[in-house]
Amino acid sequence: MSRNEMTESKSYEVPIWHKYALTVEEAARYYHIGEGKLRAIIDSNPNGDFYMMNGNRALIKREKFERFLDMATVV
Repeated sequence: MSRNEMTESKSYEVPIWHKYALTVEEAARYYHIGEGKLRAIIDSNPNGDFYMMNGNRALIKREKFERFLDMATVV
């Protein structure tokens, strides 16, 4: 087994439904909501607990955002 094959066998991607936080791009695919709409939701809820900022990147807390969507009547 080559060194490159050993490195590839150790790396794996966590399924999106197991992640704690999603990027806006991942959340858009997961929830079938456009990236622009997700960014607008974040901007209109500056004190929302369903997202966190990592530098200038918004990360959406998956389970808390699901609760937010459950309570929303219109997105």
